[in-house]
Amino acid sequence: MSYPAWLVGAASVLALTVSAQAETITIATVNNGDMIRMQKLTDDFTKDHPDIDLEWVTLEENTLRQRVTQDIATKGGQFDIMTIGNYEVPLWAKQNWLMPLENMPDGYDVDDILPAIRGGLSVDGTLYAAPFYGESAMLMYRTDLAEKAGIAIPDQPTWADIKKAAEAMTDKDNEIYGICLRGKAGWGENMAFITAMSNSYGARWFDMDWQPQFDSPEWKATITDYLDMMEKYGPPGASSNGFNENLALFQQGKCGMWIDATVAASFVTDKDESKVADKVGFAQFPNKQGVDNHGNWLWSWNLAIPASTDAPDAAKAFVAWATSKQYTDLVAENEGWAAAPPGTRTSLYENPKYQEAAPFAKMTLESINAVNTKKPSVQEIPYTGAQFVAIPEFQGMGTTVGQMFSAALAGQMSADQALQNAQAVTKREMTKAGYIK
Repeated sequence: MSYPAWLVGAASVLALTVSAQAETITIATVNNGDMIRMQKLTDDFTKDHPDIDLEWVTLEENTLRQRVTQDIATKGGQFDIMTIGNYEVPLWAKQNWLMPLENMPDGYDVDDILPAIRGGLSVDGTLYAAPFYGESAMLMYRTDLAEKAGIAIPDQPTWADIKKAAEAMTDKDNEIYGICLRGKAGWGENMAFITAMSNSYGARWFDMDWQPQFDSPEWKATITDYLDMMEKYGPPGASSNGFNENLALFQQGKCGMWIDATVAASFVTDKDESKVADKVGFAQFPNKQGVDNHGNWLWSWNLAIPASTDAPDAAKAFVAWATSKQYTDLVAENEGWAAAPPGTRTSLYENPKYQEAAPFAKMTLESINAVNTKKPSVQEIPYTGAQFVAIPEFQGMGTTVGQMFSAALAGQMSADQALQNAQAVTKREMTKAGYIK
């Protein structure tokens, strides 16, 4: 069938007009499995929003933090949506750097967000970021290796239990390492784990006068035991291993135990990705005997809209889609209920289908609910946070201290030297910032 030239011309003009009207939003995100999955499912969004084009900038965790922090602080305007943590959200909201997420679409159900997660993303009752997934930390371990070694891992283990199990499970001749822990430097990489571990040993970053405490016996015990376990029972090159590297090692069957984010549970039990999917047990984050603190952390990866965006409505539409209950249903339909983004919504943990598909659901929720961000240490502290200190200066200090502990893990300095350096640099930065008079 042929059409009149005028009609063909009009259709071409209309198509060009629609194309010209399409808004492009640029989304900065982290290269974690859940975010990669989100990108694969965005056809569901674009079919309902043909006037919105998506551009992705997917980065390694440390690089992402550097890029988005620099962009928002300088009002660079590179991104319309940023993937940031519950560390940044309240600090940036108070600087008026983030757009408040008010009047979300009908059916979004803000009240369904877990109270602990929602509270960390709100300032004066206003939500400034929407959680994509939330997490605490827990122990994941090989049940078959534990059984073979004749050891039982309790639901609430101590570090003495962990050391004993790590030794029993290690078989370096067959590339099986008793324990895998983060070693890659970064305030949200190795220092997330090490700070949580230090809390479980009774340590604290600062006393009530903001004096650093790396010269305390609690910190000495933390770092000494961390390095000792990793040297004797950990994988080679551990100072380069962060979350993703340890996840790959565990999935390949090379780790007896891994203590890390609860979000990893769906990946280590994924039969398509993990060689040990049906051999994984879960337990609470360990504590040191005599210290009533399991060192749980609280983290969420969230989608936030910088106040500088020139496409606020389009950005908000995407954030609402990606963090909705409907998105959870979409993941379940395509990947199974066990793959649903965890740790954000009450309704997920009340869903019988999720409970049946996710053997880790109960432990994840218990770990999140056990976190007290107002008192992460058993000692008195002037700060809040769990695996981080909620002050703007922590990002720089945490990364610098993380580099020192990573160097100690690589054998470039002793535990004592790393602690001395951490004490000196942290005291200098806190004095410079005016915390120490």
